[in-house]
Amino acid sequence: MTLRPEYTPDAESLERILKRLRAPGGCPWDREQTRETLSRSLAEEAAEVLDAIDRGNAPDICDELGDLLMNVIFQAVVAEERGEFTFQDVCGGIIDKMIRRHAHIFGDAKAETAGDVAQLWEKIKAGERKDKPAPQSILDKVPPYLSALNRAEKLQKKVSKVGFDWDDQAQILAKIEEELEELKEAFASGDAAAIDDEFGDLLFAASNLARFRNGKTSEELLRQSNRKFETRFRYIERELAGAGIPLEEAGIDRMEALWQAAKQAEKEAAGGGKENA
Repeated sequence: MTLRPEYTPDAESLERILKRLRAPGGCPWDREQTRETLSRSLAEEAAEVLDAIDRGNAPDICDELGDLLMNVIFQAVVAEERGEFTFQDVCGGIIDKMIRRHAHIFGDAKAETAGDVAQLWEKIKAGERKDKPAPQSILDKVPPYLSALNRAEKLQKKVSKVGFDWDDQAQILAKIEEELEELKEAFASGDAAAIDDEFGDLLFAASNLARFRNGKTSEELLRQSNRKFETRFRYIERELAGAGIPLEEAGIDRMEALWQAAKQAEKEAAGGGKENA
């Protein structure tokens, strides 16, 4: 790591750099940025962090976290220019919240297990909300800006706390089969609106299974499947290129055979032998 002598590897130096870039005579691009333009890249930066984590690449995780941190501090610099709040306000707010919500560490509360901590958090957060307008529905607490898959799981998790939930995974699997049958019926009817409606219901039911299993989220599982699809299709591209066959001229049968070969290669690499995939 090589830094100019006037800077140190900390958030304060990053904030100073951003303020210099925003100052008169600074970078034209940085000076043009607004809260709105920066927000467009915020989700992308967060997604790149998640991708690096999924790939288990520590250098990339470090790099992408830096990009995300830069966007966060940049937002605070813009807010300070507008006279709203500063980066120190952001840090102070989250530090205060962390101390307040960890009363079992910084206070006299008791919490021996992760479950105890979750209950304590809910109690503390309820106290934080007491001066705010009461929500008309428990679903009002689920942020609308989440991705559709994440929000589906959050909605389901919220209602499960009041007993509106399945008893086991088998019931959800039955619901998925029910939604699939309804989707088939919609296709048979040719009603485009009904097809869209039933397809959405099927996705919602599938995300419910991921939530109920309490493992990876449906968002994580879909990213995993996306990577798997990419790996297999890139295998197809390499094999066709090696055989001198243009991708557009390969045909579905040849590509399907290569797809199956890619799956078999994955199984063998995982020590799964040569049984059919």
